[in-house]
Amino acid sequence: MSLTDLKEAASRVFGTKQTSKAVQNGRAKVVYIARDAENHVVDPLMKTCKEKGIEVVMVDSMKELGNACNIDVGAASAALIQE
Repeated sequence: MSLTDLKEAASRVFGTKQTSKAVQNGRAKVVYIARDAENHVVDPLMKTCKEKGIEVVMVDSMKELGNACNIDVGAASAALIQE
């Protein structure tokens, strides 16, 4: 999955809190995590994704991930959501 998939998705969430909720609820198809995000913020999310078998795509920067989510600030994580 690419950032284009995230940018064009009808259903997505961003921010580690919302992404974590989507993973916990079984709604996340793919999770995107910024490489420059603080480890203490994204490590629990990465662990949960691994436990649940959810694909994780690493993105170079929070700014790039925020742009893909069409927001003006950086994002540590985001997810494509299944309806």
